[in-house]
Amino acid sequence: MDTEHDVIELVAKQAKVEPTTLTRDTKLTDLNLQSIDVVELVFAIEEKFDIEVPYGAGEQNTTGISFGSVGDIVDAVDKLIAERRAA
Repeated sequence: MDTEHDVIELVAKQAKVEPTTLTRDTKLTDLNLQSIDVVELVFAIEEKFDIEVPYGAGEQNTTGISFGSVGDIVDAVDKLIAERRAA
């Protein structure tokens, strides 16, 4: 599974942009995503990767999960997948 590719596909779909326009450095704020879009993105990520994202309100939380950029999301998903496998 290529986490980065899959995350980019999910973000692009939610932002209604071509995946090729996104990089790890792309900020979600630059994609004009509304709060509901981010919530829907979190749900899509949870479903795609079979993980639970402890995330809310667009801010970094106490678990260190941040959705500021595409790269942040990729790193968070990789971390959550590794934690699930270790459990």
